[in-house]
Amino acid sequence: MAGTILITGAGTGFGKEAALRLAAQGEQVIAGVEIIAQVTELRNEARQRGVDLRVEKLDVTDAADRTKAWAWDVEVLLNNAAVAEGGAVVDLPEEQLRRQFEVNVFGTMLLTQGFARAMAAKRSGKIVFLSSTAGLITDAFTGAYSASKHALEAFADALHQELAEFGVAVATINPGPYLTGFNDTAMERWKEWRDDPSRRLFDYSKLAFPREQFDPEPVFEVTVAVLNGENTRYRNVVPDDMVSAIREQLDSKWEREQNDGSTGSRSELVEKAYDIAPATPAD
Repeated sequence: MAGTILITGAGTGFGKEAALRLAAQGEQVIAGVEIIAQVTELRNEARQRGVDLRVEKLDVTDAADRTKAWAWDVEVLLNNAAVAEGGAVVDLPEEQLRRQFEVNVFGTMLLTQGFARAMAAKRSGKIVFLSSTAGLITDAFTGAYSASKHALEAFADALHQELAEFGVAVATINPGPYLTGFNDTAMERWKEWRDDPSRRLFDYSKLAFPREQFDPEPVFEVTVAVLNGENTRYRNVVPDDMVSAIREQLDSKWEREQNDGSTGSRSELVEKAYDIAPATPAD
C-alpha cells in the first residue's frame, strides 16, 4: 500500500480515473476537486463503482483550501489540476494568460511547498507532477500551456535534487495528446475572451487542435503504477514511442534558422490546425 494518496483536479480526466482505479485497488485516496458541485458527482460515481473514495473540495488557487489540505496526512501527492488556454501567444488576453499560470504553476507549487515540508520532516513521501509532453516541446497555439508545463518541469527537477537527502521521491508523467476532450476544449477557449476580435492574428473558428489524439487508457495505467510504487522512474512519457520524436524536435532547435519574412511560409502545425477536424483519433 502506498499510504494516503492525494490527487488534485480529480473531478475530471486523468485525475478522476486514477483516483477511482487506485481506490478500487484498496488504496486510501483523497480526490481533490475544484468546485463543490463536483464533490457529490464524484462521490456518486465512486458509489456506483463500489469503491471507497474520499472526495474533498480543493481549489489549488485558493489559499484557504491549500491550508486545509496541509492538515491531511498525505504520503503521495499527484499534482494533476490544470487548465489549458489555447491560442496564439500574441492573441491570448492577459486574463487567460494569468489564469494559465495561476492554476498550473503558482497554485500547484504553493500547495506542493506545504506537503514537501511535511514529507521532509517525516523523511518519506512522493510528489508526482502530471506534466505533459508539452512540458518538453512546444506546438503552435499551445504556447501558454507549454510554458506552464515547462515551468513545472523545472520545479520538479529542482525538487528531485533538493529533497533527495530527505527521502522524498519526485516523478513526472508526460502524456502526449490524448482524447479526453481537454485539448479540444482548450482550442475553444477563445469564445470566452473579452478582447477585440479584430486585433487577433487568427480566426479561431477555423482552427482545431493540431494533432491526432490517442486513447487515454495507457495514461491511466502509468499514473496508477507511478502512484502505487510499481513504477519508480523519474520521467514517464506516454506513449513510449513519442520519446524519439520529442528528442528530434528538441535537437532540431540547435540548427533552426530564423523565420524569413520574405517567404511568408506557414509552419506545418499551423497549417495542420486549419486542416484537421476536432477530436481526430490517432491510428
